[in-house]
Amino acid sequence: MTSINSETTEQKLAKYHEFFSIEHDFTINILPLELSKATSFEQFLIDMPTPFKMASDIKSIDQSALRPLQSISGVASQLVEFLNHQSAKIDLLIGYILSQQDDEEHRYQGIEFGGGGLLFSSKTTFNVAQLLELKVFLLNKNSAVYCYGEVIEVQHKDDLYIHKVIFHFIREEDREILVRNSLHEQSRQLQALAEKRNQEGKE
Repeated sequence: MTSINSETTEQKLAKYHEFFSIEHDFTINILPLELSKATSFEQFLIDMPTPFKMASDIKSIDQSALRPLQSISGVASQLVEFLNHQSAKIDLLIGYILSQQDDEEHRYQGIEFGGGGLLFSSKTTFNVAQLLELKVFLLNKNSAVYCYGEVIEVQHKDDLYIHKVIFHFIREEDREILVRNSLHEQSRQLQALAEKRNQEGKE
């Protein structure tokens, strides 16, 4: 299968590194994509499974509703706290719904993600320039993203093939989910590292 993206390898790598990415273990479902299905962004939106559309739409609405209330103080702050608890419950429900989309038969191990693309490992190899249907599961964040990607690099390491993929079709709100989660994961990792160093300093 050939790519419909005429950019050079260097341009595609630059696109991957245009956004911050973070090393993190996550689950991903992958299926080879027919070239004819990847020519239209409109068709991509039509083919997107409903749970992925619903999840990102709910999160966008939720964040838009809460944002104006963040600066409120006094009694109203209790309302904000209540709404945040309701939002957390909705996130848990969304996480459960999205987890049902994870198909073990097509499951691979993700090792890095960001707004421009991702890395995943497998025992078999996909071809460079191959187009893929991707379901990215960040279920510890109650998030998942559906998108199309293109393999731009494959490396063989420790009996595994490491694939670098850039996003071919992805909704901007879903890219924002990946960017936001990558930054949150970086913050979590830095905090864990600082706590570890503090602990070692006390010993």
